Amino acid sequence: MSDHHPRDESRRLRVLIAGDTFPPDVNGAANFTERLAVGLAGRGHDVHVVAPAATRKHGTFREEHGGATLTVHRLNSTRWPLHDWLRFATPWMVQHHTRPIVDSFHPDVVHIQAHIVIGRGLTKVARDRGIRVIATNHFMPDNLVEHAPPMPKKLLDWIAKRAWQDAANTYRHVQALTTPTRKAANYLEEATGMHGVYAISCGIDARDYTARLDRPRQNRIVFVGRVTAEKNIDVLLRAMTKLSPDLDASLTVVGGGDLLGKLTQMTVDLGLADRVTFTGYTSDEELRHILTGATVFAMPSTAELQSIASLEAMASGLPVVAADAMALPHLVDPGSNGYLFTPGDSDDLAAKLTAVLTQSDDDYVAMRRASLKMIEPHDINRTLDTFEKLYRGEPVAAQAADAPSGRESTAGARGGSSAG
Repeated sequence: MSDHHPRDESRRLRVLIAGDTFPPDVNGAANFTERLAVGLAGRGHDVHVVAPAATRKHGTFREEHGGATLTVHRLNSTRWPLHDWLRFATPWMVQHHTRPIVDSFHPDVVHIQAHIVIGRGLTKVARDRGIRVIATNHFMPDNLVEHAPPMPKKLLDWIAKRAWQDAANTYRHVQALTTPTRKAANYLEEATGMHGVYAISCGIDARDYTARLDRPRQNRIVFVGRVTAEKNIDVLLRAMTKLSPDLDASLTVVGGGDLLGKLTQMTVDLGLADRVTFTGYTSDEELRHILTGATVFAMPSTAELQSIASLEAMASGLPVVAADAMALPHLVDPGSNGYLFTPGDSDDLAAKLTAVLTQSDDDYVAMRRASLKMIEPHDINRTLDTFEKLYRGEPVAAQAADAPSGRESTAGARGGSSAG
């Protein structure tokens, strides 16, 4: 499959980005999709987005996102009854609704952010028209299963296996497949039997965050993310009960979700009501203020393909204590910018938080500096550079911070078969 125009790095691209979640949804995939669209538009590219309608109102709108005005095609959607905000476009109508969008916009490339609903249908439409398709996988079956009715583990495992097979059925037809980290790429390759997955950081603009140069007077632990089961916030709450009272540590949980009420009650039951604050959803400005004033960031989740929240914390100069699971180990250099703890082990989490909070002032400040240094390879401009090359079918070297050095592929020569 070839591009419609000769190679020209300065050529303005028409990019159609599609995903099953997009702001006002608040989650990592939605945030990345928005940041990618805004970044590309800022470079002069013509960017359209296809996403489920956030309400019953659907159609094509001009929307403000991150200081940019984007054309967003909102498809008719239905709310998933077991989730507080998740909405899905009508699967059997996706191709019908996206054909006119593609035929009117004439994109140079389609970039899907998931295979589940919109990405699946739009990939078929793009293939029929000979349009290059790039896919980024943010999907983890664990995240989906959490919102399914209770069922036996064997059945859940079978569903997860089938879910990965289903993902491969779409991804084998794209020209390049990416995911945020090398660990996630290896996991995706093993789960789907595919090869040549690119590890490309979701990227953030570290200039948006402020890191203080000293140590906060109070020991403030912060978590940022959806308040849902896969984040394992209950482990963090139990760890709070094991911290020495002498530390006088508090916890701020930033985010909303279906477990907000249950976990709020849990803090009461554990005697933590005066030490734990649930902010719910906040503005970007409020979030950055909380991060700047915090002492340490905690991420107990075991299903992170990268964890943008952890990157934001590092850009704010925070030491990170994270579960030793999935992609999180790639963000933590134990003893340098934080520590890893055994997943699900509240005793170990408490011990690692204590290790940070009892550092000498000099050693603590050194941890802050280490986080700031480690965030540099995750600059959003590096991410945008890489995707621009993939869009044009140019050779791309793996550029994620955790990718093995020297790994290089030729995106333009990959074709659909090499991704599947």
